[in-house]
Formats: sequence, C-alpha cells, structure tokens
Amino acid sequence: MIQLLYQGQILLFVMILFSLILSLTFHEYGHGFVARLFGDNTARDQGRLTLNPLPHIDPLGLLMVIFIGFGYARPVPTDPRNFRSRWGVLFVAAAGPFMNLLLAFFFINVYALGVIQGWPLFDGRAAMLFFGFLANINLLLMIFNLIPIGPLDGHYILPYFLPRSLARLYNYYNDHYGHWLLLGLVALALMGVPIFRYVWDFGQVVLQWLILF
Repeated sequence: MIQLLYQGQILLFVMILFSLILSLTFHEYGHGFVARLFGDNTARDQGRLTLNPLPHIDPLGLLMVIFIGFGYARPVPTDPRNFRSRWGVLFVAAAGPFMNLLLAFFFINVYALGVIQGWPLFDGRAAMLFFGFLANINLLLMIFNLIPIGPLDGHYILPYFLPRSLARLYNYYNDHYGHWLLLGLVALALMGVPIFRYVWDFGQVVLQWLILF
C-alpha cells in the first residue's frame, strides 16, 4: 500500500488506511461487546470495549498494513471461563465478522441511497471510491477472518458444526499447524499468488446481495 504514496495517490492511501482502521476497530469491538453479553467483562476491564481505534491498534500490524497491504489489530482479550453459555465462544468469534458485514451493508446502502436521491455529497468518483472501499474492505475482513485456520475467527466457529470426535481432531491439528498454514497463505500472497484477490472477488459477489436500492 505504501506504493500509493510514491505514486502521489495520497487521498487514495488515506481512504484505504481510514477504511482499514475503522473496520478493524469495529471488528474488535464486536468481539468485546458480545463477550460482555455472555458474562465476560475482560475487554471492558482492560479498556478494550471502545470504538476509539487507539487501544485496538497494534503498531506492527499497522506497519504491515502500510508496507505490505496486510496486517492486524490487537485481539480483544476474553476469558471463556466467564461465559454463561457453551455457545459463548461461537457467538463471540462470529461477532467480529458479523460487525464487518453490518458495516458493509450500512455503507453500501447509504451510498446507493445518496446516489438515488441525488445528494451532492455522493456525487463524483471520490464518494464512490470512499464508500466502495468502506464496504469492500469490511467484506474482505469478514471473509478472511472466517477461514478456519490459525488464530482466525473461523477456527473457533467450525468445531460447533462438526461431530465431537472430528472437532477434537480438527482442534488438535489447528493448534499445532494452523499458524503455519496461515503464514503460508500470507507468504503465497506476497509471492504473487492472488489469495486476497479471490477473497476480494467473493466479497464483490456478497456485496451485490447487500444492496437494497
């Protein structure tokens, strides 16, 4: 992403960076908010139940976003022992991607409505790019985080849909090799394999389902 600055596309760089920070902030807030609903106040007690992006930003993760276009936020801390239901882990894990889905739905429909109504704010390429990035980056984060490998949210969700014996086997192998699989995916993307392009393209399909106007 840093190449945008070298190319003089400062506004585009700012749009993408803003979209990523906003999307990651709401993603992490979603985890903490649902964890509290299930009885765990760890995120609140550590100052992470907030929409202020600063507590959620990981400096290294942000630098990775800027220099290689892929990064991460600080995971919201939770303690499953405090959950009042065995379904707590599932819903807390799903809350982050679901928050990104809600944001994508909101931004794309606000833009579509603004265009239909002819509101001046939504006229022009800048508005199309801004709201488009907000919607698409949220869908990218949602879909990528649902991949059930490594520490991604999907690895907490998948076992709930597997037979118990298969879930135990999956958890064993993911605990031992999931991080390496995730690093392998990132490495392939950096070597030119269009991993994120596939995710982005699938997000474009999902986006069409979200537009109401």
